[in-house]
Amino acid sequence: MKKIISTENAPAAIGPYSQGVWAGDFLFLSGQIPIDPKTGSLVEGDAAAQAEQVLKNITALLESQGLTLRHVVKATVFSTDMGTFAAVNEVYGRFFSEEPPARSFVEVSALPKGALVEIEVVASRQ
Repeated sequence: MKKIISTENAPAAIGPYSQGVWAGDFLFLSGQIPIDPKTGSLVEGDAAAQAEQVLKNITALLESQGLTLRHVVKATVFSTDMGTFAAVNEVYGRFFSEEPPARSFVEVSALPKGALVEIEVVASRQ
């Protein structure tokens, strides 16, 4: 059985998908791009600045379910430029400073709304 989640503290879905879905003890979050939930606008700046907003959005979604970044077991980072790996990794490392989850980092040709970075995560209640 699945349960759809939603919070106003993270960007609303911009298509036919949910912000996140519980499936048993696992929470699957849709990919987050650097949209400021207060303005609905893409955050300006480089990939590091955008990664910061993405991780804030993920944190807000997790907190809406009583979870923290420590509950994340898998993350996938999508970037439009592998050359930003070090900058994005530095920001990512600040958010996941202890017991980081498994992760993939993938270069893609484009992301929604012209974003430079998108991150999706899977968290566990355990």
